[in-house]
Amino acid sequence: MTIAPAKLSDPVVGALVAAVNAHDKDAFLALLTGDATMSDDGSDRDLQQWIDKEIFDSGGHMDVQTESDGGRRLVANFRNDTWGEMRTAWRFVIAPGGGKISRFETGQA
Repeated sequence: MTIAPAKLSDPVVGALVAAVNAHDKDAFLALLTGDATMSDDGSDRDLQQWIDKEIFDSGGHMDVQTESDGGRRLVANFRNDTWGEMRTAWRFVIAPGGGKISRFETGQA
């Protein structure tokens, strides 16, 4: 059973998942701080290059299976046209003051 983005405990994370699934890059970027960072499988990556390659240029989609840490940790089935489907873990850091994500980390779960 998947958890709909609107049902996730953290509304910012839910909005980010919804932006991924809607292929809405502008909405996705609007949820990040200007200096946001990310890592994939433990290695820091260039955020813009990574989101283009792994999400927006390849039809990325997240089906959230579980959440923890107030909705800031997810396990999701992530799929794209490059890699197919894989079980992934996601961790989000919300900037002080809330409202925007300053870092996210993903990798195989």
